[in-house]
Amino acid sequence: MNRYLKFGIPITVILAAVAWLAMTGIGETKTYFKTLPELAQMGDQAHTKRLRVSGYVKTGSIVHDGTQVRFLIVENPGGGENEGRTLAVSYRGIDPLPDTFKDQAQALVDGKLAADGTFEAKAVQAKCASKYEALPPPASSKTVPAI
Repeated sequence: MNRYLKFGIPITVILAAVAWLAMTGIGETKTYFKTLPELAQMGDQAHTKRLRVSGYVKTGSIVHDGTQVRFLIVENPGGGENEGRTLAVSYRGIDPLPDTFKDQAQALVDGKLAADGTFEAKAVQAKCASKYEALPPPASSKTVPAI
């Protein structure tokens, strides 16, 4: 019996410590993916959780200020009255912004919503839809004779 306690108790303590570390690690890295309308519906919960928010970079809103980049993301691209909700984003990261990050690009920001309503991004991903569209087939001036 003494032999089982000698090995059983340390093994139990080690397994409990590993389980506790796994659960706290999952809780800290959990990220909620939200759109701008869903973010607006979260209320005060938006300030306490790590979030990923998607939208489109508003035309003319990108401002580089030293190592900080500020921009706006909107619900719908194109501008005008149908843009929908707008979110101010501040990014101060060590990674450079992607080459596809420009006006009207689809953007995904990862970070937290500050008390003043500005989204403090730790990472920014961007995709430019026009860059990935297929090219139209070339127009041919010759006609093929029927056989």
